Amino acid sequence: MSTWVRLSRRAVLALAVAAAVRVHGGEGGQSWKAAIIGHTGRGNYGHGMDEVFTGVAGVEVVAVADPDEAGRQKAAQRSGAKRQYADYREMLEKERPGLVCVGPRWIGEHRDMAMAAIDAGAHVFCEKPFTPTLVQADDVLGAAGKKKLRIAVAHQIRLAPPVVYLKQKIAEGLIGDLQQIRAYGKQDARAGGEDMMVLGVHLFDLMRMFAGDPAACTASVQWKGHDITAADARRAEEEIGPIAGDLVEAQFAFGGGVTGTFTSRAKLREFSGHWGIELVGSRGAARILADIWPSVFFMKATAWEPGGRTDAWRAIEGDPGVNATAKERSALVANRRLVEDWLDAIAHDREPACSGYNAMKAIEMVMAVYRAALGGTRVALPLEERDHPLA
Repeated sequence: MSTWVRLSRRAVLALAVAAAVRVHGGEGGQSWKAAIIGHTGRGNYGHGMDEVFTGVAGVEVVAVADPDEAGRQKAAQRSGAKRQYADYREMLEKERPGLVCVGPRWIGEHRDMAMAAIDAGAHVFCEKPFTPTLVQADDVLGAAGKKKLRIAVAHQIRLAPPVVYLKQKIAEGLIGDLQQIRAYGKQDARAGGEDMMVLGVHLFDLMRMFAGDPAACTASVQWKGHDITAADARRAEEEIGPIAGDLVEAQFAFGGGVTGTFTSRAKLREFSGHWGIELVGSRGAARILADIWPSVFFMKATAWEPGGRTDAWRAIEGDPGVNATAKERSALVANRRLVEDWLDAIAHDREPACSGYNAMKAIEMVMAVYRAALGGTRVALPLEERDHPLA
């Protein structure tokens, strides 16, 4: 029996988190002034972004900014902010925080909010998707780099203990040599381009986590049965930049012969399972059912017999997620995990696990899909053209 099985559930959870996060704060840690930017009615505060600093040692929320008075008051109450501002620029000028959370779920203002925070000398924690274009992502990363400031983006799945544990087990040979990664969007009413931008960035981030950077992309994107053109670009209900298509089929080439696919089809809505990714190896496969707290499963292939096959997806022995409590599965704890890693990255002059760079690369994969589909060609990565293909 392995050491993991003998440990208690809470000990396993602690070890899985420790593999990715070294907690910053407390005795001897730096004290931080933090501020939160939201916009009620235009993305609000994303997935709990107004509470990202709650319970984080060494961090004091000094202010929240939101042009909507009612929304601002509620956010201040939830976050414990001492002061409120209608204009985030005024807040940054007066408060001079060292940490800023850019919170709106809609991303049209992300660049301007992040750039203002960087100009004020603050490290930035940003809701995903990072920015609507690569040009804007490059602007933010370039400005932060010049001031040696750290950018983190809320791709919570990357640091979820079940995923950290899965990565460890795959490195130990759980599935053999990785061969394929198959990613599936939620394929709900947003199927196609909107699904790819809103949720696909999580999956693209995970693809890179397991396989490294892709070298090329080919793709088919269709809208109502025909291949898209730039004229098919449209705006989603959320402000996430131009999107296109109700069908996306994309393939990425990674190093070592590993291939990755992403699928989001409106016509699979009734049949599709949980969104997530499947990692196919030479000796088995692993599946991540994506969520703030993802579920992870393993399948070892069996031989075909007259009655079929007996393949079954099962929990991985020692998985810290199997008996996690509701609190451990919450967005509050997931965001805190990322914030603590971000603070540790600042303290130790390293990139956060959920870095702005990693978030930019996920956006780049989205843009590569559109560029490949519109051009009907194989597109090399990284992209030289940084403008939005649909703009």
